[in-house]
Amino acid sequence: MNPNQDLYFAAGCFWGAEKFFKLIDGVTFTEVGFANGNTGNPTYKEVYTDTTGYAETVHLQFDPSKVSAEELTALFFKAIDPLSLNRQGEDEGTRYRTGVYYLPGTPLEGIKAEFARVEAELGQPLAVELLPLKNFYRAEDYHQDYLDKNPGGYCHLTPAIFDLARKFGKK
Repeated sequence: MNPNQDLYFAAGCFWGAEKFFKLIDGVTFTEVGFANGNTGNPTYKEVYTDTTGYAETVHLQFDPSKVSAEELTALFFKAIDPLSLNRQGEDEGTRYRTGVYYLPGTPLEGIKAEFARVEAELGQPLAVELLPLKNFYRAEDYHQDYLDKNPGGYCHLTPAIFDLARKFGKK
């Protein structure tokens, strides 16, 4: 039996978000794709038009004995601007909206607590979805591990955010 759990994070451009989550101790699997849209099996080109309703999303599996859903959500909030609607960095459009999507049976208490903590800290409503996963389609192969294959590729995340992920869980 696989003890890992699944979560789906939309954090703007999925290239940098995947690299960020891969660096976290306890994350055992990542893939990029498109979540919660209105068409079947979309291509990147279709999603890019902002007519499909999909968000660029990282599907990850994690070992809850090493990192919790609440901790992953806290790290996610450090990597995004939670007040920015449909925009992260220079990337703009509904495909770049932010969100946490979950499967039936996902323990939500810690995730909801983290949403409430960040909202209270910022003193205004967050522009981040917290919704059940309606659907997810894996992006084309060239998007998978994109920044590992293209180290000079565009990313809206800063080196400091990647350092934070690398250091998480390390004593």
